[in-house]
Amino acid sequence: MSSKQTELSKWPGYAAAVWGVLFAIPSFGWATGCTFGAQSTVSPSLVELAQDRVPWFVAVLVGTGLLKAFGAVIGVGLTRPRGRRLGRTMVFCGSAAAILLTWHGGLFVVQGVLVKAGAVAPAELVNWYLYLWGPWFIAGGLAFAGAVAEYLRRCADRRALTRCGVVGALGALALSVAAVATGIG
Repeated sequence: MSSKQTELSKWPGYAAAVWGVLFAIPSFGWATGCTFGAQSTVSPSLVELAQDRVPWFVAVLVGTGLLKAFGAVIGVGLTRPRGRRLGRTMVFCGSAAAILLTWHGGLFVVQGVLVKAGAVAPAELVNWYLYLWGPWFIAGGLAFAGAVAEYLRRCADRRALTRCGVVGALGALALSVAAVATGIG
């Protein structure tokens, strides 16, 4: 593979990293009580929790911000082959992120389409979730999926790495389905 092809194959990892950073910023901002951008795009009950600086919700915002920042690190990590253990961790986490984000965004889009079609009762802020948040999550999921695919393409130990990716993806899917089934997702 030429150096130009190698550089081009890194863009999904960098896209995932940029996605993680851009998505972490609002979480940290909202954790400080600044709800700029949230009042019209996020459920009012969540905005109120952020504005009131409810301790458990601030902890959730900081935790999700850290997870998103960690996702940025994973995205960068997927831009070049790593050692065996670190490579497996990168593929596991990247695959899990790809599934979690794509699934979550897909749920937003499907719900929005169902509301627009009149099949379910109108939901609060449906347009924001249908046209912004759903596609945003899906874009992040696709960036991580692309980063993992490119990482695997460049590695000699594809079989073991692919198993790690499958375990991460299936674990993330099981967690997501359980969260939806229990009403917390």
